Amino acid sequence: MTNAPERLSKKNFTTIAVLIVSSFVVILNETIMNVALPVLMIEFNVTADAIQWLATIFMLTMAVVIPMTGFLLQKMSTRKVFLLAMGMFALGTTLAAVAPGFGVLLVARVIQACGTAVMMPLLMTTILDLVPPSRRGVLMGNVSIVISVAPAIGPTLSGLILQYLSWRFMFIVIIPIAILALVIGTPRLGNEPGQAKAPLSFASILLAVPGFGGLVYGLSRLSAAGASPLNLGILFVALLCLVAFAVLQSRLQREDKALLDLRPLTYRDFSLSLVLMMFAMVALFGVIILLPMFFTNVLGMETLTTGLIMLPGGLLMGILAPFVGRLYDKVGPRPLVVPGALVLTAVMLAYAMILDSTTPIWLLVLLHLAMSLGLALIFTPAFTTALNPLPHHLHSHGSALLSTLQQLGGALGTALVVGVVAATTASKLAEGTDELVAAVEGFAPGFLVGAACSVGILIIGFLMGGKKQLVTEEAESTSAVH
Repeated sequence: MTNAPERLSKKNFTTIAVLIVSSFVVILNETIMNVALPVLMIEFNVTADAIQWLATIFMLTMAVVIPMTGFLLQKMSTRKVFLLAMGMFALGTTLAAVAPGFGVLLVARVIQACGTAVMMPLLMTTILDLVPPSRRGVLMGNVSIVISVAPAIGPTLSGLILQYLSWRFMFIVIIPIAILALVIGTPRLGNEPGQAKAPLSFASILLAVPGFGGLVYGLSRLSAAGASPLNLGILFVALLCLVAFAVLQSRLQREDKALLDLRPLTYRDFSLSLVLMMFAMVALFGVIILLPMFFTNVLGMETLTTGLIMLPGGLLMGILAPFVGRLYDKVGPRPLVVPGALVLTAVMLAYAMILDSTTPIWLLVLLHLAMSLGLALIFTPAFTTALNPLPHHLHSHGSALLSTLQQLGGALGTALVVGVVAATTASKLAEGTDELVAAVEGFAPGFLVGAACSVGILIIGFLMGGKKQLVTEEAESTSAVH
């Protein structure tokens, strides 16, 4: 591989643009389902526990497939990986749109998740391969648009569809976009064969499935049913499998045969950013879960109203992301992450202290906009700082590790804040507190968890570098590809 040029060629620009649009579509689909679960429960005449599997099975599939994408991206060409990912996503979406029953819809969600799991690592790896370190910030800002705007639009879009149309249109509106991305993108993506010659490690797969899948499933059960012996047992077995998986990968990577190469963890900036992303995802997913719960349970709002209140914040993150990326390319991570973490901490504390049944809508929107500003200053620097120092042969595995930790962080955040809120609310009710007051007071500790994570981000932000670090990383990257 030769050193990437300062300016993107038209072909490389088109390649990244196609992948960004495709990633946006698949992430949008990931967040569009949750609002529809009550409607689908009635449609298919199943229990609340059963219908929740439409969300759970998607998370489990993502958690299992993402760690394997590092190997896949080194084994196949960009075009073949894209064709596989978007092909499976389009197939799953079409099957979901025409599903005659709950079982078929469940299978469709698994197929969708297989395609979705590959897209973000593919996008990030492609950016690393085609874009020099000095310009990656602005491109990674576009990745942040995918991560921030799609989840913001998802609940609002599904709320609008469910209010006026059949639930099947949640999938029908996605199908033509997915097919169009396939038709436009496939011939424009590179078809150079992958460089990896190592065989697939089936032992690694046998450990990865119960390890990553079991951890996400155990955390989801923890948030829904508490710390029962069964749930703790699932988590314990999952952690054992992950330890064995890590030991096995450490041996296999010496001969470049690892399913998920762990050597990116030896780079200080990657490890720091990975911890930062974990804190950020715990805070983000915690708030994504808590705010709709608060709006519905305490303020009595409808789902569509909740989505509309949270929509401006997601759009603000999307608007800011490219500008934050450009700033990152000029000043480095610390001048962005530190103020972002301070804003995020202040908002989380404000949520914990002032939210009650009389909080006006304008204040809710303002706080959510401020939180989105803080997250916009954090995500792009975290992504870029993590992946910038990695040599070319570790790009795909670094992207897979980062995406895997995002999934685990989201699952952990959901389990943690929901568990804290449920336990606090139950304790207040046991003391004889009024039901509404107990609900309000129960949410405060959940937001304090987010505040604690924000302080963690702040500490890591001070450990990150500035512009001088970017110059060093570019020099290392240039020497690594020759």
